[in-house]
Amino acid sequence: MKVLFAGGNGYTPEFSGGVQSSTHHLVEQLRAHGHDASVLAALFGDGMFGFKARAKMKLTRQRAVIDTVPGYPVVRAWFPWEAADFAVRKLTPDVAVVQCHKSVPIGKALEAQGVPLVVYLRNVEFHELGGDLSELGSARYIANSDFTARTYHQRFGITSTVIPPTVNPALYATRSTGDFVTLINPYDEKGFELAVRIAGRCPDIPFLFVESWKLADDHRANIENTIAPLGNVRLESRTNDMKTVYGRTKILLAPSKWEEAWGRVASEAHCSGIPVVGSRRGGLPEAIGSGGVVLDYDAPLDVWVGAVRCLWDDQLEHGRLSEAARAFSQRPQLNPDAQFAAFMGVLEAAAAQRLERAA
Repeated sequence: MKVLFAGGNGYTPEFSGGVQSSTHHLVEQLRAHGHDASVLAALFGDGMFGFKARAKMKLTRQRAVIDTVPGYPVVRAWFPWEAADFAVRKLTPDVAVVQCHKSVPIGKALEAQGVPLVVYLRNVEFHELGGDLSELGSARYIANSDFTARTYHQRFGITSTVIPPTVNPALYATRSTGDFVTLINPYDEKGFELAVRIAGRCPDIPFLFVESWKLADDHRANIENTIAPLGNVRLESRTNDMKTVYGRTKILLAPSKWEEAWGRVASEAHCSGIPVVGSRRGGLPEAIGSGGVVLDYDAPLDVWVGAVRCLWDDQLEHGRLSEAARAFSQRPQLNPDAQFAAFMGVLEAAAAQRLERAA
């Protein structure tokens, strides 16, 4: 089977995040099972990579360019929905998995090319869809959490197969020195402000803030100015090797402010037995489960500080939750083989529907 992942967000190396990590893992699984996989994504055009892509697009007078930087074909365009015909012509997919930003216009463009659709619902930001999902008449749906599935059912009346984000334990499981309380992705919606307040109340505990979504220069400067007076917080640039982060993390802090559809960093941390202190927002409690502590985002600061300090100071409690986190990471719902089988079941059903229509 030839599978095309399509979305309006950027892709490696221009952009990285949970969606890109999960997509890359699915691509690797597909290729390991003898399938072909490729990606249609937005072109940002920044840096040397972006310059070369823009130059190639201008020289060829095409609305898209194709590269194999991640190890498989990636079609990039300013407006991916306008490059659907280019992607279909070059890659001849049997089915497309449409995700996140501009899912509706991209899905409609692929449907117009006769490609069966599976829409992978990875967040609950309805405004990012670029339209009404009911316009995608033949699509099948996958949701990354029970929360996401319920939310889309209530809004659009659609039924989804729930498959949490795929995590390859080999990329994250490591022994930790336990040096830091770590926050990944220091954006306000991810709980940056609350994390700063917690760190300010725990001057004896080292905190590590790690870039995930690329920080603009002014945003980075604001973060550095905010944490500078504290003295116990350091900011590090994003990395493709998250073992270097989890290998120094004792507690993962995930005080998200917005309605997280899942909480991939919790699942990643659990692979190393790292407990999570996170907020009761969206699907994040599903991701944390028994592998940490879930608090109301608006709980008193003393409650947040108390949870962090308990896991930092009480080795017995930390050890108990560490074992619980590791066990939770091995639950059947997150078994990569079972997840892949469920994923392929949805794709095969979509592809079969196309053959039925043709017949």
